[in-house]
Amino acid sequence: MSRRTFSRSAVIVIGAAGLVFGTVGAVLATAEPAEAGSRPSERQIAGLFDQWNRSLQTGDPKKVADRYASDAVLLPTVSNQVRSDRAEIVDYFEHFLQKKPFGKKVETIVEVLDNNTAIDTGVYEFTLTDPKTGQKSTVAARYTYVYEKRDGDWRIVNHHSSMMPEG
Repeated sequence: MSRRTFSRSAVIVIGAAGLVFGTVGAVLATAEPAEAGSRPSERQIAGLFDQWNRSLQTGDPKKVADRYASDAVLLPTVSNQVRSDRAEIVDYFEHFLQKKPFGKKVETIVEVLDNNTAIDTGVYEFTLTDPKTGQKSTVAARYTYVYEKRDGDWRIVNHHSSMMPEG
């Protein structure tokens, strides 16, 4: 069953604090049956960001897009366009990677929902390099990653990132 058969409001980010509330029934209905004892640790889920960040360092937008499920939704930090398929996600990263982004988590809260579904939310900072001048800048943003384990691999199914509203 495709996750797209469910409402995209399965996970809702509310308020400036970036708290995440889920309608667990809708999210759990998309997960594959779990094996006993295979529940991931919060540390494992938090480490998925490091894998994603390493994919940024390749400079290859397709390698970054490989971290996302084929039906993922990306609400990116520096674009007003919602990206809801692989081609749109690749397009976003073609432009974003020109700034040679390097991410660092500042605060993270992980919630493991079941053996195949988890949420990582918090605050991260990106160091960006202006491709024309070489000047570096830092952008602080709130983030939410919703992960699902599909065919044995953790994939991003929903990624929301937005600049901090104050400062």
